[in-house]
Amino acid sequence: MANPFLFCFFARTSLLDLLMKIVNFSQYDSLLNQFLAEMRDVSIQHDSLRFRRNIERIGEIMAYEISRDLPYHSLAVKTPLSVATERVPDKNLVIATILRAGLPLHQGFLNYFDKAENAFVSAYRKYVDEAHFDIHIEYIATPRLDGKILILTDTMLATGTSMEYAYEALLTRGEPEWIHIASVIASRQAIEHLQNVFPQEKTTVWCAAIDPELNIHSYIVPGLGDAGDLCFGEKE
Repeated sequence: MANPFLFCFFARTSLLDLLMKIVNFSQYDSLLNQFLAEMRDVSIQHDSLRFRRNIERIGEIMAYEISRDLPYHSLAVKTPLSVATERVPDKNLVIATILRAGLPLHQGFLNYFDKAENAFVSAYRKYVDEAHFDIHIEYIATPRLDGKILILTDTMLATGTSMEYAYEALLTRGEPEWIHIASVIASRQAIEHLQNVFPQEKTTVWCAAIDPELNIHSYIVPGLGDAGDLCFGEKE
């Protein structure tokens, strides 16, 4: 039976939709929506510990769902009484995150994929003026990626440019076999951007919600505000 979470966000049928799988969890009733509602709620979200933990729990749910799409092999396990055969993941995973808002989401994935390798990319907005900015990559730490499954995590996908540049930086360390992009909230514009810049035939995008628009400052609307500040405090 097909996984009920897997469906295309856009109503139209196009070549891009057929090639790139978009998963929007908010279209189905699940406990994930409760965590997301608390993160959006201005009367709750300033509890930074709770905010971070809700991101982490969403990461755990996504990790479980992604695990259902992974290749598996059979493993013989000796028990005290006999031998059991279990199905376990077949490929090496690398969980990559974009600092700093991506850290709690990354931790949620790592709680489940505890044998995964890890990668970290520093990306930030450098504003030209109030409404325009460039994305700068300053730091990357990653294992080799050749032939591995890459899970790219970032809490918010506003324009999708940070995710694009982070991926380009990671490609300097090898070509992954498959890419999973995981985010709590993405804008519709970001989804369209990812469809244009990522290899559609080997990319899946997972979002707790896809919101309709960006404001003049490229913040997602309705969104939830600045996820990094809500996780770790305001920056100068």
